[in-house]
Amino acid sequence: MRDVAIIGVGCTNFGEMWERSFRDLFVEAGLNALEDANARGEDIDALYVGNMSAGKFIDQEHIGALIADYAGLASLHIPSTRVEAACASGGLALREGVLAVASGLHDIVIAAGVEKMTDVETGVTIDALASAADREWEGFMGATFPGLYAMIARLHMHKYGTTREQLAMVAVKNHHNATMNPKAQYKREITIEDVMNSPLVADPLRVYDCSPITDGAAAVVLAPVALARKLNDTPIYVRASAQASDTITLHDRRDITTLDATVHAAQRAYKMAGISPKDIDVAEVHDCFTIAEICAIEDLGFVQKGSGGPATEEGMTALDGDIPINPSGGLKACGHPVGATGIKQAIEIVQQLRCEAGKRQVSGAKIGLTHNVGGTGGTAVVHILSINR
Repeated sequence: MRDVAIIGVGCTNFGEMWERSFRDLFVEAGLNALEDANARGEDIDALYVGNMSAGKFIDQEHIGALIADYAGLASLHIPSTRVEAACASGGLALREGVLAVASGLHDIVIAAGVEKMTDVETGVTIDALASAADREWEGFMGATFPGLYAMIARLHMHKYGTTREQLAMVAVKNHHNATMNPKAQYKREITIEDVMNSPLVADPLRVYDCSPITDGAAAVVLAPVALARKLNDTPIYVRASAQASDTITLHDRRDITTLDATVHAAQRAYKMAGISPKDIDVAEVHDCFTIAEICAIEDLGFVQKGSGGPATEEGMTALDGDIPINPSGGLKACGHPVGATGIKQAIEIVQQLRCEAGKRQVSGAKIGLTHNVGGTGGTAVVHILSINR
């Protein structure tokens, strides 16, 4: 297997982009990534595109071919594949691209993600997102997506003493980070009181505990290391790419406060990279709800199980903390265009390792991690990136 590097990144703004089309978004991200990589469309051997639900959001399927066509690559007849794993679609597209280059099948690959979620009314969007859970055993029984994470939150609070204020601190931190991210959907500070006084969604989760509905696209260009060094002065090395699965339903889990898919994907990634959690300098984790970030930092091994709340309260996950989490603002404040999120996470880590993150730069960052989750943990994808091989 060949070593793989990211040589180019491109990302649209995230938000409610009423004036932008699905096609506009992915073309912008892809062109920016190619420009950053000093590559041309003619250099691309394959495309892997994460997209959860274009069939419901924009009434369009056959996304792989559509993207190749409107990216101006159809005449080159390169393979273009849509990848779907609910909210982990972007992370899985990145993994498929990494594997294609590592295997020697392709040399230069674009891994991208895109979602246009605001072209339908909110009820349709919520229904589409609910399909990331088990429709028959959860959705048809009335369990909403926030409701499922609310169960996780309530049990975590019961077992470990996690407080309502500690959940709110996750949102406050991520909104603060997003004020320094020009791509973010929400660029304003919030307070613990703002979170706790926002409308109740599913007890104990409130509006400000939940990631938003978002439009956006992101893309990275991958190449084998030998070629990467010829094309780009600052290649970022993919030290590990790991994926794991679990039951799609919560009721079949051994412990709903632990996402075993995250635990196993992380363990495989650390082993592949030859490092441990303490070696990670910065991480982008899947904070679709505030409780999800607390569970993630535990399941990834950054803190002991049950101590994610106190670690957040103590500032361990802040930009200047022991393990900065979600410097981009995370899904919570940067936004969550579900198919693009996993790629955006990788772009944030690339920018951190290149020292291109501006005011949100994590000092001395050399190794970063991304963590992308599908549903309530039926799929988890973990990547480890570094400035050195």
